[in-house]
Amino acid sequence: QVQLVESGGGLVQPGGSLRLSCAASGSIFRLNRMGWFRQAPGKQRELVAALTSGGSTNYADSVKGRFTISRDGAKNTVYLQMNSLKPEDTAVYYCNTNPPYAPFWGQGTQVTVSS
Repeated sequence: QVQLVESGGGLVQPGGSLRLSCAASGSIFRLNRMGWFRQAPGKQRELVAALTSGGSTNYADSVKGRFTISRDGAKNTVYLQMNSLKPEDTAVYYCNTNPPYAPFWGQGTQVTVSS
């Protein structure tokens, strides 16, 4: 059974950077579109970055120019590089296929942007 495990979150000051990692137990990244999602308190989960199997990327307007999604097929890992972080980026971040497959939701990783 494929599992996705997110890591790399933490507390960072506004303007700072973090790199999130999503490790998979299988090579699902090679065959599937992947996405990073986030859910802030009291809000619905939203897609912030997407990556196709061919390497094309798309971003939510709110993170465009600041976040970068990438993949390391050899490591079965998808990354989200987050720069110029803002307080409104505070959320739990998850990875999943895009569109998401319910059994793949993991625990996520908390990102808190605060001074």
